[in-house]
Amino acid sequence: MRDEHTVRSYDEELTHLSNLIARMGGLAEAQLEGAVQSLIRRDSDLAAKVAAADVKVDEIEHEVHSFTVRLLALRQPVAHDLRHIVGALRISSDLERIADYASNMAKRILVLNQIPPVRATAAVPRLARLAQEVIKEVLDAYVEQDDAKAIQVWRQDQAVDELYAGLFRDLIAVMAEDSGNLTACIHLMFIAKNLERIGDHATNIAEMIHFLVKGTPILESRPKGDGSILPNPFSEIEDE
Repeated sequence: MRDEHTVRSYDEELTHLSNLIARMGGLAEAQLEGAVQSLIRRDSDLAAKVAAADVKVDEIEHEVHSFTVRLLALRQPVAHDLRHIVGALRISSDLERIADYASNMAKRILVLNQIPPVRATAAVPRLARLAQEVIKEVLDAYVEQDDAKAIQVWRQDQAVDELYAGLFRDLIAVMAEDSGNLTACIHLMFIAKNLERIGDHATNIAEMIHFLVKGTPILESRPKGDGSILPNPFSEIEDE
C-alpha cells in the first residue's frame, strides 16, 4: 500500500497535469480571440502577434507529452487516473491544433487587410463567436470535470457546421457576382474552414471529457450539420 507521502506526491502530479492543460487551453483561447479581433478591426499588428505566438502552445504541448510519459512509466496508473493522463495527452493535441488554426487565420488576415473588404466579411465573426463559445465551454467542462457541459458542447458541433455551410454559400455567391472579390473570398473560405475545424477539435475534447468522467465513450453518432457534407475545393491545400 502506498504511503501518505507517495499518494500526496502523485495527486500533486495529476493536479500539475490538469493545470498544464488549463494553461494551454487559455493560450489557445487567447490565440483565437486575437485572430478574431484582428479580423474585425483589420489590425495587422495584432494578426502578426497571433501568428507568431503559436510557439508558446507548442512548448506546453511538448511539456505535457514528456510529463505524461513519465507518469505512465513511473506510476503505472489504472482506472480513472489512467483516463486522466491519457485524456490530457489527447486534449493537448487538440488544443495545439486549435492554436495552429488560429495562427493560420492570422496569416490570412494579414493578406486580407491589404485589400478592400467584401460584403461577406461581416458573417465570419458570427462563426468565430460560436467557435469561441464552444472553446470556452469545453475548457470550463474540463476544469470542472462537468460531463453535462461537455455533452452540451458536443451537441453544438451541428450549429457550427450549419453556420459554416451558410457562410460558404454566401462566399460562393459573392464570387459569382464579382470576380474582383475572388482573392478576398478565397482567404475568407480558408478562415471559415479553420473555424469549422476548431469546432471539430472542441467536440473531440468534449468526447474525451465524457470518457474521462464516465469511463465509456459517447455511443451516439456525432451530430453534424450541412457543413459536414459541403464539398471542399481546397481539400488538397487546406491549412495545416
